[in-house]
Amino acid sequence: MSAEPSESARLLNAGMEVRRQVLGSEYVDAATAPDDAMTCAFQPFMTTYCWGEVWTDESLSRRDRSLLVLAMTAALGRVSELEIHTLGALRNGVSEDELLAVLKQITVYAGVPAGVSALKIMRGVIANHRGHLERHPEKEAQ
Repeated sequence: MSAEPSESARLLNAGMEVRRQVLGSEYVDAATAPDDAMTCAFQPFMTTYCWGEVWTDESLSRRDRSLLVLAMTAALGRVSELEIHTLGALRNGVSEDELLAVLKQITVYAGVPAGVSALKIMRGVIANHRGHLERHPEKEAQ
């Protein structure tokens, strides 16, 4: 018997690690906490597929993936995902100036309503993030 984890288990573990790094353990714990049959089946699938296969692929940096996800979630009007991924982008090294550049591109290509909605979300996330860094300056270097 092989002691090595299956490819699926490897992707799930790697995906969960990246997911926690980008979105934060608090968010991931809340998403994976419900123990109903649907959540128990969906969360491992999504973590393996999205985070394990896509986010661990080193062809693009996490920073670049964050920029892409921001543009796509804003264009699709997925505001809750835009909110958590704005925080993820900041964690992945995207600056506030770069967020503004993405916001402008969202507005031009996805329309003013998408841009206005994204602005509201991004402003709130940035304000919360700044407050968190002021309370925990040791986290800024991470």
